[in-house]
Amino acid sequence: MITEIRSRLGYLTEVGLGYLTLNRLTSTLSGGEYQRIKLATSLGSALVGSMYIMDEPSIGLHPRDTNQMIGVLKTLRDLGNTVIVVEHEEEIMRAADQIVDIGPGAGMHGGTLVFQGSIKDVNGKSTSHTMDYLKGLENIQVPPKRRKWKDSITIFGARENNLKNLKVKIPLAVLTVVTGVSGSGKSTLVSKILYPSLGRLMGVFAETPGKYERIDGDTSRLTSIEFVDQHPIGKSSRSNPISYVKAYDAIRQLYSDQSLSKKRGYKPSVFSFNVEGGRCETCQGEGETKVEMQFMADIFLKCESCQGKRFKKETLEIEWNGKNIAEVLDLTVEEALEFFKDKKPVHDKILPLYDVGLGYVKLGQSSNSLSGGEAQRVKLASFLGKNSSSDHILFIFDEPTTGLHFHDISKLLKAINALIDQGHSVIIIEHNMEVIKCADWIIDLGPEGGEKNGGHIVFEGTPEALVKSSTGHTARFLKEKLV
Repeated sequence: MITEIRSRLGYLTEVGLGYLTLNRLTSTLSGGEYQRIKLATSLGSALVGSMYIMDEPSIGLHPRDTNQMIGVLKTLRDLGNTVIVVEHEEEIMRAADQIVDIGPGAGMHGGTLVFQGSIKDVNGKSTSHTMDYLKGLENIQVPPKRRKWKDSITIFGARENNLKNLKVKIPLAVLTVVTGVSGSGKSTLVSKILYPSLGRLMGVFAETPGKYERIDGDTSRLTSIEFVDQHPIGKSSRSNPISYVKAYDAIRQLYSDQSLSKKRGYKPSVFSFNVEGGRCETCQGEGETKVEMQFMADIFLKCESCQGKRFKKETLEIEWNGKNIAEVLDLTVEEALEFFKDKKPVHDKILPLYDVGLGYVKLGQSSNSLSGGEAQRVKLASFLGKNSSSDHILFIFDEPTTGLHFHDISKLLKAINALIDQGHSVIIIEHNMEVIKCADWIIDLGPEGGEKNGGHIVFEGTPEALVKSSTGHTARFLKEKLV
C-alpha cells in the first residue's frame, strides 16, 4: 500500500506539481494545475490505445517544469497512446513528432492548414509564423539597452505562504519580471502582498494583504495601481470590446449626427443596445432570445424580430459610409480601422485593440465569448488609449502570455513598453523566456517550489547579470535566449 501511495505521489511530481500540499482544495487550483492532476491520474492508470487531448498543459509552468511535462507526454505516447496537444510553448512544439499549424493569421486571416510535419520537414519556404520563429527567421529582439531606474518600492518581511521573510525592492518606471519555478512564491509576493498593500495605502480597496511588516519607498510617485488580470471585461452579455475602450461613444455620436438622425431627433442613446429607444425590445438588444428548459441547459435562439441585428428596423435605416450600426458592430477591428480611417476620434480609440493583437476580434463581439487572454489585452488596450501624462500607474500582469503565439507576444511586449514610455511602471509574473529576456529588472524566486525549498530570493538584477551569475533554473534557460 505504501509503495502504491509513493508511486501515485510520484506521478504528481512528474507533471510539475511536487510543490502542492496534500490538503490543497481543488477549488484553489488553476486550470493548468487541474489539467496536470488529470494527466497524473492517466499516468497511474497505464491505459494503452487511448487518445489524450490537452489544451495548453504548459500554462503556469517554468521551462524546467515544462521539460518534465514533455517527458510525461512522451511516456504516454510510448505506452501506445495518441497524444494531441494544443500549445504555444516552444519546447513542446520542438519535441512534437508532428506539428499541425493553422493560420496563417487569426480570425478572418486564419482557418487554413499552413503546415503539417516535423520541424526537419520545413524547406525554408514556409509562410507560417510558427515555423519562421522555430527556424529563427523571425524572433523577438532583445532590447538594445536596459532602462535605468532610481525610484523604487521596498517590501519588508514578506512571509505569507512559503515566503521566507523577504525584503524585496521593486523598481519604478521600468519593466520588472517576477519569475521562478512553479510554487516558488511569485503570485503570493505580487498578488497577495504588493497589490493589496499598495491598494490599501492608496485607499483604493480594503482587501487584507498577506503577512508582511511594512512597505516603504517612493510610493507617493504612484497615482494608482491596476491589476490587469484575465477576468471577463464585463458581466453583461451586451458588453463588448469597443464599449470597454470607449470607442462606441464616438461611433454612436457619429450616427446621431447624420441628417436623417437629426430629422428624426435621434440622440446617441438610440444607437445603444443597453437602453430603450433604438434597440429591439423583443430581445432587449441581445440579438437572441433565451428558451428556458426545465431539465436541460437553456437554449438561445436568434431573435425573430431583428434577426440577430439587435436594433429596430428604423434604427438600421441610418447609415454612414454605406453601413448601418449593426453592420459596423459586425466589423473586425482590422476592418474597422480602414472603415473609420477618416474619422480620427473613432479610429484612434479602436487602434489600441489592433496594437495588442486583437485585429481579428469583432467590434460588437460579446465579452462572454472572449478568452481570458483576449479580455486581458482588451483591458491593456483601454489603458493605452488614455495616454494621460499626469498619471503614474503601477500595472501588474499575471502571465499575460497565456494562450499567446510568439507573434502575439511580440505585439504584447510593444504595447507594454508603450505604457512604460508613457511614464508608468509594469510588473509581470511570467515564465515565458521571450518576456523575461526583455525585462529591465528580474526578481527570481525559488530555488524550488513549495514550503521547504521555495520562497527565497534567488536573484535580483538585469537579465545579463542573472545569466552571468548562473544562479537558479531561470538563468540556465535564459542563457539560450541571450546568446
